[in-house]
Amino acid sequence: MSGEMSAAFHMADVRDKRVTRRRAVAVGELLAGPVAYPLIVERRLPKGDALVMAEVAGLQGAKMASALMPLCHPLPLELVRVHCAPVPERQAIRVWCECASEARTGVEMEALAGVNAALLTLYDLSKPVEPALEIGAVRLLFKEGGKRGLWIHPKGMDDAERDRYQPRPSRQLQGVSCAVITLSDRASDGTYEDRSGPRLVDGLQALGGHVTVAEVLPDGVQPLARRLQALEIAGVRLCLCTGGTGLGPRDLTPEALLSVGGRRVDGLAQMVRSLSAQHTPLAWLSRAEVVQLGQMLVFALPGSPRAATQCLDILAPVLGHALAMVDGGDHR
Repeated sequence: MSGEMSAAFHMADVRDKRVTRRRAVAVGELLAGPVAYPLIVERRLPKGDALVMAEVAGLQGAKMASALMPLCHPLPLELVRVHCAPVPERQAIRVWCECASEARTGVEMEALAGVNAALLTLYDLSKPVEPALEIGAVRLLFKEGGKRGLWIHPKGMDDAERDRYQPRPSRQLQGVSCAVITLSDRASDGTYEDRSGPRLVDGLQALGGHVTVAEVLPDGVQPLARRLQALEIAGVRLCLCTGGTGLGPRDLTPEALLSVGGRRVDGLAQMVRSLSAQHTPLAWLSRAEVVQLGQMLVFALPGSPRAATQCLDILAPVLGHALAMVDGGDHR
């Protein structure tokens, strides 16, 4: 045998993704009709209580998702909750399946598998009295977690669904004044093109931030320290510094942050290192630092474009809450 062989299918490689809290809710309906519907609701079907059995089947279906779909990653599910409710105006049974996990990939397929298993069980228990059944309107209601945060199906949710599941969007920056400063001798003298700064600018703007300053400074303590003091006086609320967090003799960004007399925020700095280590073990060599300077939060992030972008993705869900706490509110 000669020639190069390649697999026609493969599972998505999620090794470089970060473990985050994931949740998904799927929904679907069994259109039972005038004969089967009252028997389901009154729990009088010949085979037994279809609603209870459907909820049990939904639990099992969610756990079996990776066995049913060859390219679906097996996940350690931490929550599976199935709920059935009658819809009298359509003579239908509406089914929801909620799944949650801490993982590198989402739990949408588990939620959809749970809904379908519950609906098929309702069908199986109802068909002796009514063969003209129909399963429909199966869709993902919403998902949350991961890099993209909350996603809601374009068809939306009704008030009862929102009240039951309470989808949680990340707090956006909502026009917060932001600055991005790249620390690099080579980028400052023009021998190296700054690529980390523009990525952070794009990321902050995607979060709703208003980037008023984006500049490059040489490595060292004094240039950055003076600039941070000026930005705080100008009312900038969030400053991301990229570069100068390594172990080299000119990597002095953390020292610059501490020299301005700010208050260290060790938890956020440790969060950056710990979660970045899920991408690369070299993250533990970073001296990432976070300080509060008056009403401004300042972050010292790594200098590589990829690492800086990953750090902003890590911080995105908490930046809005952190700034609200600086203002004296949102102590959740």
